[in-house]
Amino acid sequence: MIAQLETPTVHSPCQPPYTVEGLVQVFTCSRRTFLTSVMAQALRVSGQGTPALIVQFLKGGINQGHCHPVKLGQNLDWIRCNLPRCIDTPQLDESENRSLQELWQHTRQVVSQGQYSLVVLDELSVAVEFGLIPLAEVLDFIQNRPKHVDVILTGSNMPQPVLDVADQITEVRRSHQM
Repeated sequence: MIAQLETPTVHSPCQPPYTVEGLVQVFTCSRRTFLTSVMAQALRVSGQGTPALIVQFLKGGINQGHCHPVKLGQNLDWIRCNLPRCIDTPQLDESENRSLQELWQHTRQVVSQGQYSLVVLDELSVAVEFGLIPLAEVLDFIQNRPKHVDVILTGSNMPQPVLDVADQITEVRRSHQM
């Protein structure tokens, strides 16, 4: 896992010589796609003993929900919306919107409690673009997360304010024509 190290100007026997601050990483692509490299990073980090969480906001179809996370090993939780379908439009019925909001609130809560050191928010930019999750809440989440938490945000059309606070931006694009 990548992290920034800061060296304090004053060392005391009670303070460690450095603190680890988590990074905000953005992986964006012009189309909706599953970013295998991001998932591989979460698997690798969790396999090394670091608690990780993958949240897929727009994926449904398996009636999972935040109450029934998939446990991949001891340190990786994977949660999705409790929906019978994947979200591909901003028009949601009341139960779909409630499920998405419950997932977002659950994510904010467990991250603020420091349960995870790596959090992947898959297709969050699309949820923001659809108006399902307010951009202001996303920025607040990033700013107020525990400082040691690495956050990876994925999706197409990442909002500029998110890009402005990112430590690393990776744009995935095709280098050939199909």
